[in-house]
Amino acid sequence: MIEVTAESRNGVPVHTHANEEEHFIVLEGSVHLINGSQSLALSVGDSATVKRGTPHAWCNLSDSTARMLIIFSPGHMEEAFRLIGSLNGGDMAAIAESAKSGGSTIVGPPPFDNIYSVMSPRPRP
Repeated sequence: MIEVTAESRNGVPVHTHANEEEHFIVLEGSVHLINGSQSLALSVGDSATVKRGTPHAWCNLSDSTARMLIIFSPGHMEEAFRLIGSLNGGDMAAIAESAKSGGSTIVGPPPFDNIYSVMSPRPRP
């Protein structure tokens, strides 16, 4: 389980998990979730589950911070998150390799325009 705090326009690329289901619980703000062919707008108290193998992505399209719990079932995603957190400057090849070695596959860019993710960091002034 991880707690994610997402700034405005923060999100992730479309990806799949071969081994885990991913459960989202929104604690603050709102999150848009692409779950296969569905597009969901989740707000405080809402939850959704993505079945393993389903292409999905989330993003914060609002101007406010969003916060959510993400639960992986079964677990064992912590090593991938540690590696992603240790990478400097959005090394896309290393991030993609980390995801692949953990059973995840990046299958596309974030599904909305101007979304900043681990694959495309927000430009800093």
